[in-house]
Amino acid sequence: MKDKKYLPSVLIMYLNYFIHGVGCSVLGQAVIKESLATSWGCDPMSITKISAALGLGRLVALPFAGPLSDKLGRKISMFIGGLSYAVYMIGLVFAFNAGVNGGYTIAYVCAIVGGIANSFLDTGIYPAVAEAISEAPGVATMGIKFFISVSQMFLPFFLGVAVSTTATGATSYNHLFWVCGIAYVVLAALILFCPMPDTDSTNGEKKQGLIASMKETHFSIESIAMILIGFTCTGTFQLWLNCAQNFAKDVAGWADPSAMQTYYSMGTLIALIVTSFLTRKIKDVRFILAYPAICLAMLIVVLVAPSQTMCTIGAFVIGWAGAGGLLQIATSVCNMIFPKIKGTVTALVMIASSLCNYTILTAAGNMTPSGVMTMNIVLTAVGVLLGLYVNLRYKNLVAQD
Repeated sequence: MKDKKYLPSVLIMYLNYFIHGVGCSVLGQAVIKESLATSWGCDPMSITKISAALGLGRLVALPFAGPLSDKLGRKISMFIGGLSYAVYMIGLVFAFNAGVNGGYTIAYVCAIVGGIANSFLDTGIYPAVAEAISEAPGVATMGIKFFISVSQMFLPFFLGVAVSTTATGATSYNHLFWVCGIAYVVLAALILFCPMPDTDSTNGEKKQGLIASMKETHFSIESIAMILIGFTCTGTFQLWLNCAQNFAKDVAGWADPSAMQTYYSMGTLIALIVTSFLTRKIKDVRFILAYPAICLAMLIVVLVAPSQTMCTIGAFVIGWAGAGGLLQIATSVCNMIFPKIKGTVTALVMIASSLCNYTILTAAGNMTPSGVMTMNIVLTAVGVLLGLYVNLRYKNLVAQD
């Protein structure tokens, strides 16, 4: 980093995503699902619908979070995102305490707020860290994924420390929700006093909106395929992250499958490092076929031969090939194949990703763990076919541009 004055700002921005790593995956943990389900008097799998609400909130905020960040500045976007995330985390405390008296509804509404928070944090922090570490923007944004993965790797430990028993004998993880919520309030306050690159310079360039850009864009079959890959690759890791532990417990007979989260995050962390080197030797477009194919094979093995060992291996492999930057690689491929409409296609890829979060996880909330695993196999298989088509067309597409 050339300008050291931005170092505290970058650290605070990364810490936001460290806590986000807990917030975006905590509802997928089997012990959390059981605790909340007991409090709300519902089936543990129905908690997946609360996770889906995060995707709904992100989808709702996507159209205006970006323009507001550009207009009002990164600080305001991050401040709104931080406070909104605090509402989500602390709201889970009140939802748990409410029990059958509206607890599920409170959690669902708070999760929507959490999704909105995610959009504001993304549109504020992603460009801000890239601007602060301008000499290596790719490494800067990769750091975000790194901090998320580290927090997810330690999540089972955090849960072990935070677990408590209420006066009624119920298992509670409210201490973790309180800590995360308060931390977001503190970080939101600190960010207001930190220097940001966009506040040190002015740029009067007017950016074209997504809707206006779409009206002027000609969408080819290949561009539509890339947008759909944003949907399928998100579904692969989101279904695993939110439902695989239920499969391990109910089908494979693993009493406490929380360790799967650690192996999943380890796979993601290693993939971030290894894939960054591999992309120097292998074209990015090859990964949108190879990684989904690896995920597909692993999912089939886990479903056909369920065991604690297979679930552990599966967690690592899906963390690597499913969550280790595949969505980011897909957006990178969009930039290479469609340079004239890269902004529009990339935005639509992210919208497809958010749409997947909501629709697929909502559907999963009504299914058995085995049914969810089967749905994941079908969805990933579609992703493999889409990746194959884009790879077959890649030479022609590059030649045209």
